[in-house]
Amino acid sequence: MLESLALGVRSVCTPVGLLITLLGTVVGIIFGAVPGLSATTAIVLCLPLTYKMSSINGMALLISLFIGGISGGLVSAILTRIPGTPSSVATTWDGYPMTQKGQGVKALGIGICASFFGTLFSIIVLIFAAPSLARVAIQFGAYEYFAVAVFSITMMATLSEKSMSKGLISGLMGCIFATVGMDPAGSQKRFTLGIRSMMSGFNILPVLVGLFAVCEIITYIEKARNAKGFEVIDVDLKGVKGMGFTWKEFWGQKWNLLRSAVIGCIIGILPGIGASTSNVMAYTVAKKSSKHPEAFGTGIIDGIVASEAANNASIGGAMVPLLALGIPGDSVTALLLGGLTLKGISAGPLLFTEHVDLVYSIFIAMILASVFMLVIEFYGLRIFAKLLGLPKYYMLPAIFLFCVIGAYGVHNNIFDVWTVLVFGAVGFLFTKLDIPASPFILGFIIGPLAEENLRRGLMLSKGSFLPFLQSPLALVFFGLALISVVASTVSHRKRIKAQKQSNG
Repeated sequence: MLESLALGVRSVCTPVGLLITLLGTVVGIIFGAVPGLSATTAIVLCLPLTYKMSSINGMALLISLFIGGISGGLVSAILTRIPGTPSSVATTWDGYPMTQKGQGVKALGIGICASFFGTLFSIIVLIFAAPSLARVAIQFGAYEYFAVAVFSITMMATLSEKSMSKGLISGLMGCIFATVGMDPAGSQKRFTLGIRSMMSGFNILPVLVGLFAVCEIITYIEKARNAKGFEVIDVDLKGVKGMGFTWKEFWGQKWNLLRSAVIGCIIGILPGIGASTSNVMAYTVAKKSSKHPEAFGTGIIDGIVASEAANNASIGGAMVPLLALGIPGDSVTALLLGGLTLKGISAGPLLFTEHVDLVYSIFIAMILASVFMLVIEFYGLRIFAKLLGLPKYYMLPAIFLFCVIGAYGVHNNIFDVWTVLVFGAVGFLFTKLDIPASPFILGFIIGPLAEENLRRGLMLSKGSFLPFLQSPLALVFFGLALISVVASTVSHRKRIKAQKQSNG
C-alpha cells in the first residue's frame, strides 16, 4: 500500500497536477458557495475539459471540484442562511444564528475545520477499508433501504424545536410534495394538474433555494419595512485570531466530530442517499445526544460541526462503492463514473489491479484538495465575513438574481424558477405560522426513498410485509426507529412539563 501511495504522489504532485487540483478546488468552492449551483454543476461544466487530459489529471480535476463544491456550501449557509448546496441545509440552522450574534467568523472557522476533518476521515476509511465496506453496502436491498428511510423519517420529531405536531405536519407536507410527478413503480401521473413540466416533479435544488433563500429575502425585507431600514450585521474582527475559536472549544467537540464523520461516511457508502441526508441525520443525532438539545437552532457550534463533518465525510464514503464496485452512490459520483468511462476505464474490483496508479492518484488528489480547501477557506474567512458589511439593498437583489439563475441552470427550465418562487412563499407561510422548515426537507428527501423501496419490497415478497422483518439489517434500523420515537416523545413531554413549571 505504501508503494502504491508513493506512486500516487509521484503521479499527482507534478506542477500541472498541483495546479489543476488547486484550480479545481477554488472553482468548486465558488460553485458550492453560490446558491442554486453545486458540485454537480461544476463537474458537468468541467467534464468536457478532461477529454484531452490524462486520466490522472482529469480525475484530479473532477475530485477537487467535488470536495470544493461540498465544502463551499457552508459559506452562504452561515452568512446568509442560504444553503449553497443541499448538503449544507443543516449548517444554516446554527450557522446563521451565530452570524446574527456577530460570530460569523467563528462559525465559518469551525465549519471549515469540521469539513476538513470529515473529508480526511473519510479518505482514510476509503484507503484502508474500501473493499470490505463495499461488500456490506452491496447487501442492502429494498427491505434494508426502507428500514433506513423509516429511521430517517422518525427524525422529524427531533427537528421540531417547539411543537412536535407542527414538525410532523411539516414533514408530512414534504413527503406529499415529493410525490408530485411520475409514479416510480407504475409510471402514473400524480398531482401534475395537467402541467407537463410537473411530470418530473420538483427538483431538490429549486425547492431548497425557495424554502430558505427566497423566504429569507422576503422575511428580511418585511423586517426592514417595519423597522424602516435594513439591519446591519456587524462581524467584529478585532481580537479574532486564527479560525476564530479556541483549541479548548474544538477539543470539546471531539466526540461530536468523530460521530458525525462516521455517520457521514456510512451514509455516503449507501448508494442513493448522499450528503443531503447525512448532514441532517448527523445534526439530529448530535441534538439527541446533547445535554442541552434546546440550544440547537439558537447558534451553537455543535450543530455546525455535526453538519459539516458529516456532509464532507460522505465524499469518501460515496467513493467506496464507485471504485470498488462501479456503483455510483449519487449524481456526483455518477458523473465521476462518466469521467472514467470517457477514458475507457471501468470502475469495479478490477480497477484495483489493472489501474493501481489511477486509484492511488485519486486518493492523493483527494488529500491534496482537502488541504487546499482548508487553506483557501482559511485565508478567505475574513473576506467572507466582510461581505456582511455590504449594503443589503445591493446584496438582496444580487442574491435573488443568483437564486433565479441557479434554479434555471439546473435543467434550463423556467418551471424551476416558478418552483423557487412557490416554495419561497411556502417558506414565508411557515415562518408566519411558526412551522419548522427542516422536517419538510427531511420528508421531501426521504419520502421518495421510503415509498420506492416499500413498493419494491412488496413486489418482491408478493404483497407480504414479513420479509421486511426477517432481514437482520432491516431489524436493526427498525429498532433504532422505535428508540428514536420513544426518546423524542419522552424528551418532548419533559420539555412541556418544564415549561409548565416555569410558567406556573
